[in-house]
Amino acid sequence: MSAKVPGTAALDRFAHVDAWVFDLDNTLYPRHTDLFRQVDVRIREFVQRALSLPPDEAQRLQKDYYQRYGTTLRGLIVEHGIAAGDFLQYVHDIDHSAVQPDPALSDAIENLPGKKFILTNGSRAHAEKVAARLGITHHFSDIFDIVRLDLLPKPAEVSYRRFIEETGVRPERAAMFEDLSRNLTVPKALGMATVLVVPSAAAEVLTEAWEQEGREGEHIDFVTDDLGTFLGDVLSANGRRA
Repeated sequence: MSAKVPGTAALDRFAHVDAWVFDLDNTLYPRHTDLFRQVDVRIREFVQRALSLPPDEAQRLQKDYYQRYGTTLRGLIVEHGIAAGDFLQYVHDIDHSAVQPDPALSDAIENLPGKKFILTNGSRAHAEKVAARLGITHHFSDIFDIVRLDLLPKPAEVSYRRFIEETGVRPERAAMFEDLSRNLTVPKALGMATVLVVPSAAAEVLTEAWEQEGREGEHIDFVTDDLGTFLGDVLSANGRRA
C-alpha cells in the first residue's frame, strides 16, 4: 500500500536524492515482526526496578515519558538522573532472531544512489544486530544512534541538526524514512523528502492510537506499508535498477 502518491510521476521527488536516512525499529523491519515488543517489555521492567514502582505505574510512567520526551530514557535522565548506559544495555538485551533476512530490501537499498544512514533513538549495538539479521549492514555509511545524538532523541530539532552537521548531509538532497509521523516534522521543515512507514492492516493492532496520529499531515510526502517495494518503485520511476 502506498498513499499520497498520485502516480509514479510523484516519485521523481527522489530524482536528486543522494542521502537516504532510515529510522530503525518498525521501519527497516516490518512492525508485524513484533521485535520492539521485547524492548518495550524490558523498558517497563527497567523503570519498575529503577524507581521501585508497581508494574501498572511503571507502564504509565514509561508511556508518559515516551510521549513527552521522545524516549522513556530521556524522561528517566531528566526526571531521575538515570545512567543511559545501564538503560541501553538492559533494554536491548533481547532475542533478535525474529528479524529475518530481506533480500528484496537489501537489493533496493544497495541500488539507491549516494549514501545511506541509520538514524535511531536506540543503541548502536541494537541497530547493528538488526541490520545484520536483515543482511543490510554493508549498505550503510554510518549508524547515528542515541549516544551520537548526545541522548537528545528525535523529534528534537537539535538532534537532526547534529546528524546533518556530522554527516554533511544536505537536507534538500535527502530523504527520511520513519514509522512515527512526529519524527518527520523537522526533516520536512529542513527540506527533506519524507516517507512514513506504516504497519500493514494485519499489524495495526500492535500500534497505539497516538502512534497513528499525523499520517495525513502536510509534513508527510509519502506513506507506505512496504518499504522494500516502495524503494523499488522509487528506483524504477527514476530509471534505476530495482
